[in-house]
Amino acid sequence: MRKTLAALTTCLVMTLSLVLGWSVAPAVAIDTYVSRYLQAREPVEIEMDSQGTLQEFTPERLSAGKKLFELHCLNCHVGGATLPDPTISLSLEDLHGATPPRDNVGSLMAFLREPMTYDGTDVTYWCRQVPETWMSQAELEELAAFVLRAAQKAPGWGTNQFD
Repeated sequence: MRKTLAALTTCLVMTLSLVLGWSVAPAVAIDTYVSRYLQAREPVEIEMDSQGTLQEFTPERLSAGKKLFELHCLNCHVGGATLPDPTISLSLEDLHGATPPRDNVGSLMAFLREPMTYDGTDVTYWCRQVPETWMSQAELEELAAFVLRAAQKAPGWGTNQFD
């Protein structure tokens, strides 16, 4: 009986969405890593700029950022390390120490749009440039928010110690 009721409800919602033009987007699953290690079971605030402006990111958005990280960054940044240059990681300390600092969503996004060396003196080819034709602003924001939250909370992120 419950299965029949659930099927009828699903059918009704889908029919209404077609007739009324509703958007029915599938729910994004919350990644276990995000809820457990990033401690994001509810929306969390992450710095957007150097003035300390905060924005809430839902666990779903952080999970989307994790997927983007896995697809595009994981080959060089396993656990927040930087394989091409192991002396510089994605730890908060190293992100803050860059010129300019890359320790908020906006500055990390600016870096990804136009990657520069750690000291900011030249273009770097170690990190790929991410144009808007490849990743939208919203996607890049999710990716940057994931990296920053991981740097804040994930055990061993950006270190050689994974405890």
